Amino acid sequence: MGLLVHRSFCIFASVYSGELKCLAAVVDVFVKTSSDVSGGHTTEILRLVESLSGTYSPRHYVIADTDKMSEEKILTFEKSRACSGPNSQFTICRIPRSREVHQSWSSSVASTLKAMQYSLPLMFRVRPDLVLCNGPGTCVPVCAAGLLLGLLGIKKVLLVYVESICRVQTLSLTGKILYPLSDFFFVQWSSLKDRYPKSLFLGRIV
Repeated sequence: MGLLVHRSFCIFASVYSGELKCLAAVVDVFVKTSSDVSGGHTTEILRLVESLSGTYSPRHYVIADTDKMSEEKILTFEKSRACSGPNSQFTICRIPRSREVHQSWSSSVASTLKAMQYSLPLMFRVRPDLVLCNGPGTCVPVCAAGLLLGLLGIKKVLLVYVESICRVQTLSLTGKILYPLSDFFFVQWSSLKDRYPKSLFLGRIV
């Protein structure tokens, strides 16, 4: 069943591969303490990128400026990808983290605005065809910048959001923000599809 769902996402991606070339993938790792590191978002997003056609190139990975683990995973992933195909053009872009774990909501506003200051020039420079993200707060300023490109008539950026497999009954905060803004919003549990009718449910994607 998992293989079938994964192939379904591949089919979705292949439909647009002829039109979309430049990919921006938002990657994040939340570091809680020195001995408690969660790399779930990074692992999931790299699995999604792996399922995409090699025509999605160049690939621009957007990570938080304090995130060292994701960079290592991306380099390892792209090295293995280069061995299987010629289209290995990629960059790693850094922006300030929108919100740290346990950060207060009031201070999160200021840090998100700071992240926006870096996201806007990045997106105007890269001008991706597609932004692929899956939950970290870093998604919000990047997607907002992508939407602005469209509103200004510069370029239509397709926003694809995949909610984490960990979200069973309710969306993450990032998911709630991006649900009405995304072009395609994937959930991995039928219970979420029932609550959020705009979402797409294929089963477990990653």
